[in-house]
Amino acid sequence: MAHPVIDAEACVSCGVCVDACPCDVLELGDNSAEVVNGENCIACGQCMEACPTGAITEIAED
Repeated sequence: MAHPVIDAEACVSCGVCVDACPCDVLELGDNSAEVVNGENCIACGQCMEACPTGAITEIAED
């Protein structure tokens, strides 16, 4: 299963990645974006490209 890897310290909870994801993989948590539907991830990288702080560094394959 693919899913984005989010650096919670670098994330500013802006929600841009949540909006960019076509598969509803991410949601905003209390302090950062969180992977909530990793099974839906198609590893397209749109969340990584959209993140203004570079908090999403890779799409991990389990």
